[in-house]
Amino acid sequence: MSTNGATNGHHDGRVVPFKLKDSELLRQQSFVNGEWVESMSGERFDVLGMNDSSKNNVNFVDHPLDPGTGRTWASCPNNSVQDVDAAVESSYKAFQNYRLVNPRTRAKLLLKWNDLITAARDDLATILTYETGKPLAESYGELDYALGFTWWFAGEAERIQGNIAVPAAPSRRVFTIKQPIGVAVALVPWNFPIAMILRKAGAALAAGCTMIAKPSPETPLSCLALAHLAAKAGFPPGAFNVLTTTLENTPSLSEALCKHPLVKKVTFTGSTAVGKIVARHCAEGLKKVTLELGGNCPFIIFDDANLEQALSALMLLKWRHAGQACITANRVYVQAGVLKKFTDMLTEATAKLKVGHGADEGTTMGPVTTPRGIVKAKNQVEDARKHGAKILTGGKTPDGLNGYFFEPTIITGMKANMLISREETFAPICALYEFQTEEEGVKMANDTSMGLASYFFTKNVDRTWRLLENLEAGMIGMNTGNSSAAESPFGGMKESGYGKESGKDVAVAEYLITKTGTFSVEGHY
Repeated sequence: MSTNGATNGHHDGRVVPFKLKDSELLRQQSFVNGEWVESMSGERFDVLGMNDSSKNNVNFVDHPLDPGTGRTWASCPNNSVQDVDAAVESSYKAFQNYRLVNPRTRAKLLLKWNDLITAARDDLATILTYETGKPLAESYGELDYALGFTWWFAGEAERIQGNIAVPAAPSRRVFTIKQPIGVAVALVPWNFPIAMILRKAGAALAAGCTMIAKPSPETPLSCLALAHLAAKAGFPPGAFNVLTTTLENTPSLSEALCKHPLVKKVTFTGSTAVGKIVARHCAEGLKKVTLELGGNCPFIIFDDANLEQALSALMLLKWRHAGQACITANRVYVQAGVLKKFTDMLTEATAKLKVGHGADEGTTMGPVTTPRGIVKAKNQVEDARKHGAKILTGGKTPDGLNGYFFEPTIITGMKANMLISREETFAPICALYEFQTEEEGVKMANDTSMGLASYFFTKNVDRTWRLLENLEAGMIGMNTGNSSAAESPFGGMKESGYGKESGKDVAVAEYLITKTGTFSVEGHY
């Protein structure tokens, strides 16, 4: 058992239930202006971790791996409104210089950060698994996905360009230049804490902005590790600050960040309900906002689909991180002709999942990250049962495991009036709906206030084009369940938010202002 990290900031004598190759990565203080600091109040909060109290006949020191039993192994500063000014002012001061840094230099800083994160991949994956509960293989997958952003935005730093045009008026030229907007705030969720930070910070730092990150109370340690590596990469003090806080203090701290007059840009990933609150806060100062909100995403399988291809995509999309992703398949629509066959295939494949602690060998699905996820899952299953749905597998917490586990659950006979149809699940529940025609399938898929992503499987090329245009979502997966990458714009429509993250030009543009110049030229056309 290692106590590494205890000397890196606060030390309260707790034993860390894992070993890191580089103990400097485990940080338990906020990071402001290049320094590791406590909150002004001196208060701290516990970060829930993993212990082994549910393992039978296993010594804790030898095998400290069992998820979600509530044992605390780390703590972080409980920052409040009174800590906001110092963080914002340090970022604003850093911005005055960082905005002038040559794009090639910004690109080199991002590439150095990318290299350091890559070198720390094993340690970061360990921290991520203990914070979120996801299997270690998924933690590595998140890191590989996240590193795409630092690499991509390093290139984007040198692709920021204005333009020049000849207007209708004679003897004039009109040109535009792009400039960084200023201090940015990132309000980050717990389900993909490393990927979300790098997707937001990568774009901001490439554009020449500085950033203050407010990680989720469930997963602050991975964000703090990234801050440590950003400093090692050479980003100046104040360029990337991190404020940690409790769930109780999150609303007031976030509001203070959003409304601070020196903050010019806010990016938020989370629920639609909270996204609307963030938008209202930012509206007071007319701040630029990017909102990546709830999904409730449909997954449509037609009679002519390659069912093996559809099954492979759904297994990854649905059960990854126990269904806790905004782009996961929430409603699975299967055309009547293949419903029985596909249901059997899905049930057989799901039975092979191994539920357990994310760090245990062979685990393919871990727990949900918070106890709120269990409550919501139980409510949705009971509501579906009450309205006539059939629970084929799962539907409850598994025997023999303590913590925030829920069995992978398949439900058939789903209807539009059930809770799962109307709200994001964020749990390992796969709800199957039957449809007859393409028109009916599209209507059912679009019958939601959200529009983040939609997926469909068909081999009909004409239908493929119709679905691309007719499905109401910002991202469309066509015979694939993976439509997110650094190169492609990420964002939704309807109540899934606005603005884009990742992708050529559009993501960096969220952190830029466009300035227009009009120039009169004498003696010229």
